[in-house]
Amino acid sequence: MLNPLPPTLTFRPRSLLPLVLVLAATLPALVRAEAAAPAAGEDARKPRPPGLVILQEKVSMAGTQVIGVFAAAADPSVPGLWSVRVWDERRDQVFVATDKVSCSPDAPMRITGQGGQVMMRELNPGGPITPANRLDHLIWWAVCHPEQAGRDPAGLAVLARSLGYPGTLPEREQILPGR
Repeated sequence: MLNPLPPTLTFRPRSLLPLVLVLAATLPALVRAEAAAPAAGEDARKPRPPGLVILQEKVSMAGTQVIGVFAAAADPSVPGLWSVRVWDERRDQVFVATDKVSCSPDAPMRITGQGGQVMMRELNPGGPITPANRLDHLIWWAVCHPEQAGRDPAGLAVLARSLGYPGTLPEREQILPGR
């Protein structure tokens, strides 16, 4: 029987099941980001944590935004799944969130929370990098292959293929209610 979907759209239900189960157990932690609100006259930024790897710095009219990761830890119950702390520093606040990252060649993914929702972003290491997926790929490379942290993911296609990522996976985002 012919597969009705092109190879890049093949449905992979078994590869996502462990991630969905872990996600269900960690929804509250993913949608809650810690924010540090400064007291009057106090410096708005927390001291940067040890091991912080800066991935992106953006300067805009609102000031400088610095995004980095630290404290990556492998999940003992799901091979290839990691927890990582994401540092989002702005002019007057710092947000620290916990994301989950799957390093599996079959299901590379970043699971993050924002505004009370959980976002599961399936990634395609070695595929096209756009402004919409750049941060996801920067975080993914920093966690799954730390020696590449901070490098432009658009230039890592050959490396991704040599590591077993086909570069033809579909990129999708699923938004789940978190509360």
